[in-house]
Amino acid sequence: MKRIISDLPHDRYRERTVLVRVDFNVPLDHGRIREDYRLRQAIPTIEYLSQRGAKVILASHLGKPKGKVVPALSLKPVADRLGQILRVPTVKFVEAAVGESVKQTLTTLKPGEVLLLENLRFEPGEEANDPVFAKQLAALAEIYVNDAFGTMHRAHASTYGAAQLFTDRLAGFLVRKEMDVLSQVRDRPVRPFRVVVGGIKIKDKLSALKALLPKADTILLGGGIAYTFLAAQGVATGDSPVEPEFIPWAKDVLAQYRKHILLPEDHVIAANAEQRDRLQLVHREIPAGFMGLDIGRDTSLTFAHELLQGTGTIFWNGPLGAFEVDECADGTVDIARAMALAHWRGAFTVVGGGDTVAAVRKAEVLETEISHVSTGGGASLKFIGGEELPGIAVLSEQSQ
Repeated sequence: MKRIISDLPHDRYRERTVLVRVDFNVPLDHGRIREDYRLRQAIPTIEYLSQRGAKVILASHLGKPKGKVVPALSLKPVADRLGQILRVPTVKFVEAAVGESVKQTLTTLKPGEVLLLENLRFEPGEEANDPVFAKQLAALAEIYVNDAFGTMHRAHASTYGAAQLFTDRLAGFLVRKEMDVLSQVRDRPVRPFRVVVGGIKIKDKLSALKALLPKADTILLGGGIAYTFLAAQGVATGDSPVEPEFIPWAKDVLAQYRKHILLPEDHVIAANAEQRDRLQLVHREIPAGFMGLDIGRDTSLTFAHELLQGTGTIFWNGPLGAFEVDECADGTVDIARAMALAHWRGAFTVVGGGDTVAAVRKAEVLETEISHVSTGGGASLKFIGGEELPGIAVLSEQSQ
């Protein structure tokens, strides 16, 4: 079990500087934050440290600037929003992640105050886990906290290299909650246990699928993943995305678990996603020259009906079609709303980050209508698959 911030005595934080790796990779639109879920999820950890007299340094990435300064990806709008929602004396922002300007700002930081560093990925050393950059980050503080579950599967300077240089390496409240919930889904789900998996690539979800297949009472497959399984059955999939290298594996899975697996029986198709005015509904097979862009209505009803059977546990990762196109979002939206109904009927429902969270938003399903919305897509899948996440492995263990 990893140590968390509440494991340290309160006076350990007083007047000490704490570096907190957070995940503020939020969607921006011309400098305005479109959705601040990840910011709100970090509030308990930040305010806990501030209230105990810590000088709190927040470090995050935003987007993919690839080691270069990209003004449109500055964290300044995040600092402004934090100043509105945090109950702390003040939130400061510095236009650098390390260096003299950061050191100078730290000399003015008082206990309880918060300083947000500029986008870590403006520095090439962040994603490269450069030891020099990691040492510069670690030199800023006395205690390390990681509350960025969505980055735990990355061995970057801020999540791994710098953390190694601290004596106290702690999990924040969000990371602890994610580990607790996902461990329950992986190791001891309340039955019946139903799993919904979509998205494009089996490769990205392979370890999770291998872990979940033997445990699930029902697995509902949609999105690009489903076409590989349909192809493994000899069903024509047209120009839909199929991963040929995984067809033998899919055949083995179907041979072993077929009675537990539900696959799409009808499809919304077109020549491509741009031809949204030429969508067609077909059953079973997809003709050449067309690709599946969404599950059909019959499949949507079958899947939704399955999710509403009793209580138990439901885990969902990955949209069931090209949901970003309104005309191809019906299947994904139907599943999101079925998840909400299942929650109200007593099921423990978990949504696994990334595009799935965006799909829930599109369906206008509220956060309160899902038992747990994970902040990590890839991280949640790797955790459930039993893979070691560098950002978790580096944290201090609780003493026995």
